[in-house]
Amino acid sequence: MTLGSTSSTRRNFLQLSLALGAGTLLPFPITGHSLYPMQEIHKRSIPGTEEELPIIGMGTWQTFDIGEGEADRSHMRSILKNFYDLGGRVLDSSPMYGRSEDVLGDLAADLELLGKFFMATKVWTRGKNSGIDQMNSSMSKMRTTPMDLMQVHNLVDVRTHLETLRKWKAAGRIRYIGLTHYVVSAHDDLERLIKSEKDLDFIQVNFSLGTRNAAKRLLPTAQDHGVAVLINRPYEGGSLFRRVKGKSLPPWAKEWDINSWGQYFLKYIVSHQAVTAAIPATTKLHHLKDNMGAAYGLLPDGKTRDKMVTYLEQL
Repeated sequence: MTLGSTSSTRRNFLQLSLALGAGTLLPFPITGHSLYPMQEIHKRSIPGTEEELPIIGMGTWQTFDIGEGEADRSHMRSILKNFYDLGGRVLDSSPMYGRSEDVLGDLAADLELLGKFFMATKVWTRGKNSGIDQMNSSMSKMRTTPMDLMQVHNLVDVRTHLETLRKWKAAGRIRYIGLTHYVVSAHDDLERLIKSEKDLDFIQVNFSLGTRNAAKRLLPTAQDHGVAVLINRPYEGGSLFRRVKGKSLPPWAKEWDINSWGQYFLKYIVSHQAVTAAIPATTKLHHLKDNMGAAYGLLPDGKTRDKMVTYLEQL
């Protein structure tokens, strides 16, 4: 047996062991794209269901807020098509994101991919009737009924909207209910709501290699209560890349199929067992491909996750 085949056998064994040990980390075969022709994308189950989502999704803040010009539309249409071809399914938007909901719905329709994504958006207003109007508008713009996931954006008027969301879920207008925020100061509120609102399906929260507060209590609480977790701000608005500019990856990164700083940051996030998916946003095709690479290959174990933190802090 050659050294190369030994390494390959070890990698396959480790990957299978991690998948079985994780319980909810399951492979999903992707075909038809040359970037990962012999690999499978990692997925995690939505707690309490048999539905699985790829661990890397895509946000739409700023990136899909474009006009009618064909140059912009053609470019983002290509981004969306490549995202799908690489195994991406989770798309997250909001009425707060300008034209993003409209554009996302239009481009998915152009590509004949309506109904093939896991679509998530948010309600971001005050008052019951205003919330109902906004959610109806969002579903129309995104051309998605039922909406896969409707979230209360930044906990604005959360009790009012949760009442509506429960009724809509019971009526089949939405499939899952969620809450979102993007700052550490909201983590305690999210934790309390997970404990008090027994029917939450998702939270969306900030968590990164540089901002790890969510791992202290919020992520374990979500896991204990069977709540799925989407992660926003995985790169902290780009500040993590500025922090490592000109720095080399550790030599052991390749042992975990980490080929870039972007994959280093994302694999740290999605290797946490409470995390269902991270949702980085981008307008650049090479960044998209790099992001999606974090959903393939080995995921770091606990010991390696600690090494990743230590290495970054020593730079």
